[in-house]
Amino acid sequence: MKRALLSFVILSLAGCSRAPSVEIVGSFFPAWLLCFTAAVILAVLVQLLLSRLRLSVAYPILFFPSLATILTLVLWLIFFR
Repeated sequence: MKRALLSFVILSLAGCSRAPSVEIVGSFFPAWLLCFTAAVILAVLVQLLLSRLRLSVAYPILFFPSLATILTLVLWLIFFR
């Protein structure tokens, strides 16, 4: 019983490591927050590019948040993994 409990505790603590954070002007920000900010800016640029090319998407209320989410995850994988 003690061995099983010890194994459970060890396995549950395996994910507890230092959170990826970036120092900006003395403050630490989570890496995902910086990636999210960049992704929202990129999604706005994509929207401007699509409007300039006179293209439209079927469901913009779903498309642009999904695009921002995908860009956030891709940026995080590129820069922090």
